[in-house]
Amino acid sequence: MIALLTRGLSREKYEVHLGLITQGDAGSQTVPAWVKVHALGVSRVRAGAIKLLQLVRRLKPDVILCGMFHLNFLVLLLRPFFPPGTRVAVRQNGTVSAALAFGGLPFYTRLLYRKLYRRADCVICQTPAMAKDLAAELAIEENRLAVLPNPVDVDAIRNAIAKSPSLWTGSGPHLLAVGRLSREKGFDLLLRALVKVREQIPDADLAIIGTGREEAALKAECRELGLEAAVRFAGHLDRPLAYFPGASAFVLSSRHEGLPNALLEAAAGGLPIIALPASEGVAELVRGQAGAWLATEVSADALASSLLQALMALSPGLRFAHSFIDAFRMDRAIHAYEDLIDAVLSSAKSGERGL
Repeated sequence: MIALLTRGLSREKYEVHLGLITQGDAGSQTVPAWVKVHALGVSRVRAGAIKLLQLVRRLKPDVILCGMFHLNFLVLLLRPFFPPGTRVAVRQNGTVSAALAFGGLPFYTRLLYRKLYRRADCVICQTPAMAKDLAAELAIEENRLAVLPNPVDVDAIRNAIAKSPSLWTGSGPHLLAVGRLSREKGFDLLLRALVKVREQIPDADLAIIGTGREEAALKAECRELGLEAAVRFAGHLDRPLAYFPGASAFVLSSRHEGLPNALLEAAAGGLPIIALPASEGVAELVRGQAGAWLATEVSADALASSLLQALMALSPGLRFAHSFIDAFRMDRAIHAYEDLIDAVLSSAKSGERGL
C-alpha cells in the first residue's frame, strides 16, 4: 500500500522519502525514481530503532506516515526524540478488538496500543467500523481518526489479467485464497469446508497463495482430510493476480480481518467473492452485492454452505463489475490521502493536535 502511495502522490506538492526498515517492506511494486529510498537493512523492526531515529533527525520530515503496527509502535515510541514539528500519522491495518482477542499477541499489546496511539496526530482506518472499534478500545479522540480507502490500481490489475494465461489445470471449479498462513486467516476452516464442497462437486480444487507459521500444520491437515490432490500451496507470490485468470472464485476465510488488499484486488479483477463475516467492514462491503456471497457466521459449515451456493450459481469464467471497488481506485484514494496530509500539515502550522 505504501508503495502505491509513492506512485500516486503529487511530485509537485511533496518531497517523498521511503524508509525501508527491512528488505521486503516495499513489496515488489515499483517505486518512482523521484522518490528517495532509504534502506535501513535490519532483520526486524525493533532492531531498526537507532537507524530510524538517525534518519528522521537527518531528514527532518514534516509528516511521517507508517502502516504496520509493529512499526507504528516503534515510530510513536521514538516520537519524543524527533525534531520539533514532525507530525506522525499511522495506519491501522486490522480491527483492534479482534486482533487483541484472537491475534495471539503479547499480553502487553493492549497497553502499547493505548499509550502509544495517543501520541499520533492521526490514526488512519480503512472502514468506519474499524474507526469506531478503535475509538472504543483505545479511547482516542474522534478528531484524530480518519477513514481512508486503500489505493488499488484497478486498471493495472485488469490489464495484467487480460494478458495472462491461466495457471489452473483440470475442470474445476477453481477456488483461490490469498494470505499469511496463520490462524486468523482461517485456512483450516477453508480446508474443512472444501471437504464438504467436494462431496457434491468432486473436481473442486483450491490454490492458497502465501507463507507463514501454520504452513506445516495446514499441509498435515490436508493429508488427514484426503485433500492432497485438491489443494495447491503456491507459496509467496509477488503478484497473486497471476492466479486470477481461470479462477472460479476468490475465498476470504479469515476469522477476523480489517479489509484485506487481497479481497480488494480480487474485486478489481472481477472475481466472484465468497467471504466469511470476518469484520463489520468486510460484511458491509460485500453484503447484498452481485457476485458476492457472505456466510452467516465464521465457521467451516457456514463457509461450505456459501461456497456451494455460489458454485452452483456460477458459470465458468463469470466475472462481476463489483462497483464498490470504485471508491478504492488509485485517483480517488490518493486524492483522499493528499487531503489528509495537507490537513496534518495545516494542523502543524496552527499548533493543533488532530485534524
